[in-house]
Amino acid sequence: MTFLAFLFLLTVVPAGSARSRHPPMAAISSPVFGPRQVHGVRGGSVTVRCFYPPTPANRHDRKYWCRQRGSACLTLLSSDFVAAAYQGRATLTDHPEQEQFQIHISGLEPGDAGTFQCGLGVNGRGLSFRVTLSVAEAPPVPEDAELFYVKLRSTWTVTCSFGEGTAEMRKYLCKKEKDGCRKVIDSYQDEDPTGRLQLTFESPPGSFRVTMTRMDWEDAGLYYCGAGEYGKDSTSKELDVFVYEDKNFPHLKTNITAKTGSSATFECLYEPLLNSSTRFWCKQKGRHCVRIIDSTGRVEDTYEGRVAAFENPENKTVTIVLNQLRDKDKGSYWCMSNELREQQSSTELTVVPGEPALTGKKKVEAQVGSQVNLTCCYPCAYSSYEKFWCRWSSRGCAMLPALPPGLPQPGDGCDRSARTVVLSLGPLREEDEGWYWCGVKRNGAFVETMAVELRVSAGRDAKLSPEFLDVDSSHDPGAAPPGGAGSEAEVRKGAAPESSSSDESHGSNTLALVLGPLAGLILIVVTAFAIVRYRQLKRSDLVSVGSYRTNISMSDFESVRDFSGSSSVKESQETPMGGDEFITTTDTPDSAANTMKAKRSSKEDADLAYSSFLATSSSIAQASSGGDSAVRDVSPPQDRV
Repeated sequence: MTFLAFLFLLTVVPAGSARSRHPPMAAISSPVFGPRQVHGVRGGSVTVRCFYPPTPANRHDRKYWCRQRGSACLTLLSSDFVAAAYQGRATLTDHPEQEQFQIHISGLEPGDAGTFQCGLGVNGRGLSFRVTLSVAEAPPVPEDAELFYVKLRSTWTVTCSFGEGTAEMRKYLCKKEKDGCRKVIDSYQDEDPTGRLQLTFESPPGSFRVTMTRMDWEDAGLYYCGAGEYGKDSTSKELDVFVYEDKNFPHLKTNITAKTGSSATFECLYEPLLNSSTRFWCKQKGRHCVRIIDSTGRVEDTYEGRVAAFENPENKTVTIVLNQLRDKDKGSYWCMSNELREQQSSTELTVVPGEPALTGKKKVEAQVGSQVNLTCCYPCAYSSYEKFWCRWSSRGCAMLPALPPGLPQPGDGCDRSARTVVLSLGPLREEDEGWYWCGVKRNGAFVETMAVELRVSAGRDAKLSPEFLDVDSSHDPGAAPPGGAGSEAEVRKGAAPESSSSDESHGSNTLALVLGPLAGLILIVVTAFAIVRYRQLKRSDLVSVGSYRTNISMSDFESVRDFSGSSSVKESQETPMGGDEFITTTDTPDSAANTMKAKRSSKEDADLAYSSFLATSSSIAQASSGGDSAVRDVSPPQDRV
């Protein structure tokens, strides 16, 4: 029963899936690859190319060309040998940098036809490929298939040209199968659903190029590129593709899934030695690929601050980071090169709903001369990872020093269950405006990034973001914070004035608090002294009047509120005009008593003013010092008669 179930599963699993998981027998038996069929004409020449994996052993191993004789293979050419029949007309040349060696035979004769092997090492050890050579008496001869030796997971690129007469015809690539030629891609096809194929038109007219990335075992085989329709038009070309595995070839991600608002990391191959080559990263739209960023420092305007490239010479890769992901960012992205086309690759990006792991303010506004802290919150899962801040530019993102991770601060707008990594900037200059990235790395690889846009305004009335205005809502919106200076959160956030201005304001406010009550105290002392002096003078005048006019008593003046406005109170007695002598009177006992009463009343008023002055000054002093104690009673001194 188990065996029957296994057979049933084999019939259900698609053949393509099985082939994609396991290499074909040809790839297992021998990694050497050459042409299946070679055609020549009598008197002409042929060139046979045989490919081999570029391992150190293969580069220095013996290469050979031998004729198949039953189970044996007779050597005709090798790295250090040439058979007598091939002397002067055959050569074997090794090209290890191109991962191939070539056999060139001229002066072809019918006896040169047959079945041969090109291989490495010792004859018959398996590292070889079988080739059939045919020699025709006269032309024409069939065109040999173009060979392509492609690494697993790499990119295959082919260019086909059929002349200007085919410029308006349909261009296609199909794969040879038992029941015909299956269409792979054509010029009438708007978009490839797999995201790993491109067909682009080349110069001169009638030429086109096909690029296929993420090569798998099932992609090996015979292909045909052509113009028109396969089988009905003679404009086609045979392509023979062999896929082999290179253990040193990096395993790049081909599918990425990321959350909205987070970031995605892409890997591209590049060759550091070819500095003249231009590498670029683009997004596929139909038959076109819209360039986003390239190695010259050019960045598409709509992606400014969102995308950056980081070169890794040690493993010959370029890391592309795209953050602030949106739903429209999903699609197929390509790593391209104008020279090393086999190093091109594509990656499919899928954006799903969700919350990013890194959070914080995405846009921050501040003014010139202020201090600002950019904060980035990360979950506990990232606690052991490397955190960083960097300054974004079209050439990359230069790393910046960051404060040690800590708990969120008031006004940061961060989840208090998370932790933060802080970048402190200031005093700000206009050139500090731009994009800053916060990120997390693990073992040197980017895990996630977040972009923050900093805008620096030059005016005092610059608009500030809410996170810089950390003022208690209970206060009047138009009033300054308590104490007349910015709160601690404001200074830390960079929205308060410069530190020197803040110190001056604080000092002037303190001075005002000290001098204000003192000035009030001095004013009260002067006022009290003036009142006492005025009343003493007034009483002195009244006494003089009492002395001068014995018929007016002191009680008459005190009982009248406005003695200057009532003529009935003032009984005047004038002296003769121009008189030289004063009228003197002798004080009677009644007048002396009145005089003593006036003096005592003047002293009581002075004591009362003095008591009022002491009570008022004590109250002001206690209010300025913040004390809550009551003003103590001060009794006027006892009169001494």
